[in-house]
Amino acid sequence: MEADIKQDGQEERSSREVLNRWRLILGQSADHGLSSSPDYSADQFGYMEMDEILSYLYDREYGEEQGYRRGGGQEASRLTVPKWLHRMRTLFPKQTAEVLEKQALDRYGLTELLTDKKLLESLEPNMNLLKNVLQFKGRMKGAVLHSAKEIVRQVVEELRKQLESHVQAGIVGKRSRYTRSPIKSIRNLNMRKTIVSNLKNYDRKRQRFVIDKLYFDGSIQSYNKWDIIIGVDESGSMLDSVIYSSVMASIFYKLNALRTRLFIFDTQIVDLSDRLEDPVDLLMNVQLGGGTHIAQAVRYGETLIENPARTIFILVTDLEEGYTLPPMYRACKDIIDAGAKLLVLTALDFGGEPIYNRQAAQTLANMGAHVAAITPHMLADWIAETIS
Repeated sequence: MEADIKQDGQEERSSREVLNRWRLILGQSADHGLSSSPDYSADQFGYMEMDEILSYLYDREYGEEQGYRRGGGQEASRLTVPKWLHRMRTLFPKQTAEVLEKQALDRYGLTELLTDKKLLESLEPNMNLLKNVLQFKGRMKGAVLHSAKEIVRQVVEELRKQLESHVQAGIVGKRSRYTRSPIKSIRNLNMRKTIVSNLKNYDRKRQRFVIDKLYFDGSIQSYNKWDIIIGVDESGSMLDSVIYSSVMASIFYKLNALRTRLFIFDTQIVDLSDRLEDPVDLLMNVQLGGGTHIAQAVRYGETLIENPARTIFILVTDLEEGYTLPPMYRACKDIIDAGAKLLVLTALDFGGEPIYNRQAAQTLANMGAHVAAITPHMLADWIAETIS
């Protein structure tokens, strides 16, 4: 009997939780319909407080034209952005809170999160916050802008750490059997030379080598560097690619085997090659939006080519040219005919399916360009394979 009562209590609680979860999904308009159920209680398990937090954000979907008018006495109207942010993080798991923060900025324009110094500093530094800072940095002044730069630096540094080791392993990792390395790692171990040099130490009785000295290969020092020219479309749809291109360019810049140039473009061109030492400074100079003149950008990149046979021209764009397409095709064809490698990246990030002009991409591929949407890791591998 006690077991039956306990089971009935658990089922009742479960039913109430399901109804309250539906109430969170459907919003205040569902109160009337749910109140007819004996299992529904509007104040069970803390759901009313969650509902208040969600309503503060999602009631922005509705206006008086939909028959919705927030009354002056509703609790949600007394919330402020700082209070909402604090209570939201207290009530919801971190992952859910980050989704709510993202929608607050991206969908509902709660720019106070970015223009109030304390609120900005309380946000979780991540890729989404970085993108929002770059989009709204024009509205930031003084101390707020300084805090924004620190957030950008924190996120970019984390990105750089994630990518740098892979880039160095792929591009700098080529080994030379003719130089010795002070870096003793299994990756650089010259197995053949180590065995040959230690043959005299072979223990016949135990049938094994006694190794008293290991030999490691040094890295190839490239005296004839490859030139990497990166042109990045800074239209709003390319934001992720702008970020990763900037970070990758700053990593390439530090490698002895490469000489790196970077410029961004819309209908104007800004050469940022002198800012590659600091990717934060680089990103804070990006102005998103505007038109797109790809042909002009490719022609500018062409002027930077000194040795076509040892040049990789990376064009990062969705290929949505704001002008007629034939000049863009001719400019790209001239790069290829000169002997340079042209890599057109319709996206450079770890995201999903990119949106780009597929007909233009196919035309460029038919000309001999390499056209792809790839990750930063794949870009490093492609460059390593090309220059090897």
